Amino acid sequence: MTKANWAAQAFDDLADRYDAWYDTASGRVLFDLELGALRPLLAGTAGPRLEVGVGSGRFAAALGIEVGLDPVEAPLRLARARGVRVLRGVGSQLPFADSTFGAVALIVTLCFVENPAGVLAEVGRVLRPGGRLVVGLVPLDSGWGRLYQEKGRTGHPFYSHARFQTLAEHRLMLALAGFRLVGARSTLFQAPNDQPVAEPVREDTVSGAGFVALAAQRESAGTD
Repeated sequence: MTKANWAAQAFDDLADRYDAWYDTASGRVLFDLELGALRPLLAGTAGPRLEVGVGSGRFAAALGIEVGLDPVEAPLRLARARGVRVLRGVGSQLPFADSTFGAVALIVTLCFVENPAGVLAEVGRVLRPGGRLVVGLVPLDSGWGRLYQEKGRTGHPFYSHARFQTLAEHRLMLALAGFRLVGARSTLFQAPNDQPVAEPVREDTVSGAGFVALAAQRESAGTD
């Protein structure tokens, strides 16, 4: 079984457990911080919008993303209940026509896919000219990224299927896929702990941030 298939099986088996974590005290704080980084980068984008790797639909519903795609059925049922129009499929073969979406979100998704370059190529294909890609990521070169990587090494049911990368690696990956950065926001500067607290979101990419949101457009696209 491939890495992607193992990850899909884990999310299928444990969808309710994964989703319920966001209702814990820690989950609520981290979710709000991540939303605070993502929301301004999606503001003003034209619909329809797509989240690839939509999971249970919490982010899509909170961010007003209309369409979600995921390879796993169990979390899609949760996303559907949240009002997201969902399809089952993989990011490297998006079941949409060229130039369909005004924005596409990849929120902590690239670390779980087997072919990130293929996913980014497909995202570029389905984005309209001038459309925006928003990537939410946990950089490996942060305390939170190192913690999640270590949890993966010791058998965590989700992180064991992830490959975290540094912020510089994400920048390079986007550039190689023909995207240029047009915005960024960073948060989660506190040390990893079981009781995170609210904190400000900063503009741009900031070294040490545990969560970074990047906004990008295709190089051939015009500016906003």
